[in-house]
Amino acid sequence: MRARLATAMGGAMALVVALSACSKNTGDNSDSVDTNKPRSGAIATDPKDSLGPAAEVPGAAKGGTFYILRENKISHLDPQRVYSFAGLMGSQLYARFLTTFKDDGKGNVTLVGDLAETPGKNVNNDCKVWEFKIKQGVKFEDGRPITSKEIAYGIARSFDPDLTGGPTYLQEWLADSPQYDTKWNFKANKTSLPPGLSTPDAQTLRFEFNKPRCDLPFAVSLPATAPLPPDKDTGVNLDNQPFSSGPYKFTKHTPGVEMVLERNENWDPTTDPVRHAYPDKFVWTLGADNATQTNRVLAGTGNDAAAVATGGVPSELIAKVTGDAKLKERMIVAATPNAYRLSINTTRVTDLSVRQAINYAIDRSSITKNLGGPYGAVPLTTLLPPTTLGYKQFDAYPAGESGNPDKAKELLAGKSVNLVLGTSDDTPSQETATQVKNALEKAGFTVTIKPIPEDGYLDFVKKKSNPWDIWVDSWAADWPSGASILPVLFDGRNIKAEGNSNTSQLNNQAINAEFDRVLAEDPAKQAEEWSALDEKLMKESAPAVPLYNEVVSVAHGEKAGGLFIGSIFGWPSFVNAYVKQ
Repeated sequence: MRARLATAMGGAMALVVALSACSKNTGDNSDSVDTNKPRSGAIATDPKDSLGPAAEVPGAAKGGTFYILRENKISHLDPQRVYSFAGLMGSQLYARFLTTFKDDGKGNVTLVGDLAETPGKNVNNDCKVWEFKIKQGVKFEDGRPITSKEIAYGIARSFDPDLTGGPTYLQEWLADSPQYDTKWNFKANKTSLPPGLSTPDAQTLRFEFNKPRCDLPFAVSLPATAPLPPDKDTGVNLDNQPFSSGPYKFTKHTPGVEMVLERNENWDPTTDPVRHAYPDKFVWTLGADNATQTNRVLAGTGNDAAAVATGGVPSELIAKVTGDAKLKERMIVAATPNAYRLSINTTRVTDLSVRQAINYAIDRSSITKNLGGPYGAVPLTTLLPPTTLGYKQFDAYPAGESGNPDKAKELLAGKSVNLVLGTSDDTPSQETATQVKNALEKAGFTVTIKPIPEDGYLDFVKKKSNPWDIWVDSWAADWPSGASILPVLFDGRNIKAEGNSNTSQLNNQAINAEFDRVLAEDPAKQAEEWSALDEKLMKESAPAVPLYNEVVSVAHGEKAGGLFIGSIFGWPSFVNAYVKQ
């Protein structure tokens, strides 16, 4: 979910695009949440922007232990397998990547070099060949220097079919195929590299693609580019004890219970433009549910005074927190990139006028109120979330937040339409499904709810042959560009038997051609193009109903400083965290 900001050969052009999004530290006494805070994004053109040390955080002090409360264990800690929001933000403590985002916590982000000296060189100015120069002085936790060789090995091991869970952009782009593990066998080629990836020398990493890959500087900001020496590769067991290249290293890990990270003395802050190492330790404490976490940090007894409740403030506690000025000062509220939509299976609901009627009928207000109002969700009428660079607000089916059943009935023109609504069997999903059903039935639809086991929900709805007409979906892109949203969700050429991101199963040749056209354009022009294509999709195909943009509300103890909600992944960032003395 990143704008296609590209560096040109011999000098980069910074794109700065304004957008609107929800982001606010609610330290004031207002009952509202700011949903129109301007944001901007750019790519660093001056190598100095990629140097360290990171600017000091006002009031920050070194020392102490910072506590992170979470209910469940993180699915993966191995950088090549990390893909959850918690994993992506937590990995910044112990892993470094080719590039990363400077994020001021106020919505302004700049892509900079992390292990690399810059965000990359577009060698021939065609996005097919990229080079990254690796910084001098970057080291692993044992003091060994990090070179292009270890970064390349980290990328190569992501081809291992045993190491599932992480993003697959680099693998698919290098292999020029979604079946990347059949194009290059990591297990049989551990001493070599995938085709297209090379290390001309210890300080140079080179990518060569068959097609333009203008998003590469952003894709390599994901943890898949974390370095690893081959002799430290423990395969699937790396999840239990990652090998650090960041400011902290693992000193204790009891899976599902506790993780302890202490300072990595071989991390050099002069090479790092983003991270600090203020606390002596970070301790992840696992097991408490959201309500328990929130109540603990608000009470602030003992260690909980220096803790953050990452599960978020549950809706039943919002009034308690917002009604007390001192407690409200310790709640951070911000939009995430996570956009929810009601997917419509276009191979089953083939009549465009019916899909348009569904859009008019939906009552967004009942859904968002049940999710905590502006502290949990804000209504959305676009496929792109407001955190997308170049975002433009529009409403293809203006019906107000509570829907327009009369307009929906007009479009149905007396047709009797039965819809099967698939929903996860957990309580919140069931409640949302009931609200969707009620709104549609007011407009004349007949709706049958079919529960799906929560632990298999995503697998079921991503099957091409699933038997549902509509269901609630969500998508949180990996960088804030329409390029990492619209083609992923609606390019019909990517439909397969299982594992579809295009759950609407839209396969419109004209739309597919538009994706190709925009992706081939000068990256500086693409942000505006994606917003226009968003509107075209909604008006001409109506493959889904945008529902809401998820908002996260996180509480912390009075001694927990430097926290903000990351602009890219919408989860607490710890790069500036410190313990107030």
